[in-house]
Amino acid sequence: MITKTRKTKETDITISLDLNGTGKSNINTGVGFLDHMLESFSKHSLIDLNIECTGDTHIDDHHSVEDVGIVLGSLVHDAIYPVKNMERFANANIVMDEACVSCDLDLSNRPFLVYEVDMAGKVGQFDSELVEEFFRAFVLNAKISTHIIALRGKNKHHIIEAAFKSLAVALRRATMKNDRVGIPSTKDVL
Repeated sequence: MITKTRKTKETDITISLDLNGTGKSNINTGVGFLDHMLESFSKHSLIDLNIECTGDTHIDDHHSVEDVGIVLGSLVHDAIYPVKNMERFANANIVMDEACVSCDLDLSNRPFLVYEVDMAGKVGQFDSELVEEFFRAFVLNAKISTHIIALRGKNKHHIIEAAFKSLAVALRRATMKNDRVGIPSTKDVL
């Protein structure tokens, strides 16, 4: 397990992560829908996660969602770099009833996010535009190139959950050990 903390005027966050875990989690961000998404992310990535966040949710959920993404992405970066004996590239299409979301990623050490999930409004009390804020913070701090694209769907909960699960499965596949790969770059460094 590796651990990081981040304390600002808006949030106080501690996250512990085991990249080679079994998908166990203990998550309390103060944002119920985010907790649900991160539990699903942990389960399907097989990353063990302990997350504690106290944030200014009396204002709204934005700071907590974004800052959890920052800390989690930073921990993922610390756990995977320098990339060696890992697949590096991976993708996953995840179906949830009528929804299907695709995630393609590259453990490139060069952050880039393509996010094509067009939705507005809320899922319960959760502002759906915060999903993109989370993914952007996560990707920029993990330094991975990631494309998350909704292929179809109507139910916002299904689409968002499929997005988190597709990232989880793609990340699990990209970090899969493969001793034949060595350093998976013609540059000999990532």
